[in-house]
Amino acid sequence: MMGTLHGNLVLASASERRKEILGTLELPFEVDASDVDETREPDEPALEYVRRVATAKAMDVARRTPERTCVLGADTIVHTDTEVMGKPRDAADAHAMLTRLSGTWHSVTTAIALLRAPETVLEVVTHTTAVRFRELSVEEITGYVDHDEGADKAGGYAIQGLGGGLVAELRGSYHNVVGLPAGETLELLRRHGVLTRWP
Repeated sequence: MMGTLHGNLVLASASERRKEILGTLELPFEVDASDVDETREPDEPALEYVRRVATAKAMDVARRTPERTCVLGADTIVHTDTEVMGKPRDAADAHAMLTRLSGTWHSVTTAIALLRAPETVLEVVTHTTAVRFRELSVEEITGYVDHDEGADKAGGYAIQGLGGGLVAELRGSYHNVVGLPAGETLELLRRHGVLTRWP
């Protein structure tokens, strides 16, 4: 591994995308997925929601992790000025989401919570990327939904796959849209002495 850490790092997520990003950065880590309730509270602001869930994920894992181990929790949401879009409930919901996003800008925000087991919150940070979709035809939207790639993704699409073809423009971190902003994660680990050498 290229990165050197002070102590152990646990990723509190089952996300293959987050695992791939940390692996690409050549950081040594273990995985222990949390199973917290990710339901948004009524009228909960988007940034408060994503920060709360990321922290809850990390805390859930940190409480069952050896003391002093660092735990990284993350949550990603797709949102507009008026709506937070979670994972689509079904194909009709996915179709409606993509229809609303067609030809417009939206935001993708990831919150990253770094904890030291069992219950010390070191820092919670957020990073937002602005994404603009092309004007999509009904046939394109239907075809993408039928492909089923975005069925378990916030906003109903996956930028790292076929969904990249929906995107016309991006301002900010690409990896953030995938699920974990790479540079910001390194900086967070470095600020708290978890990352001691990279690359």
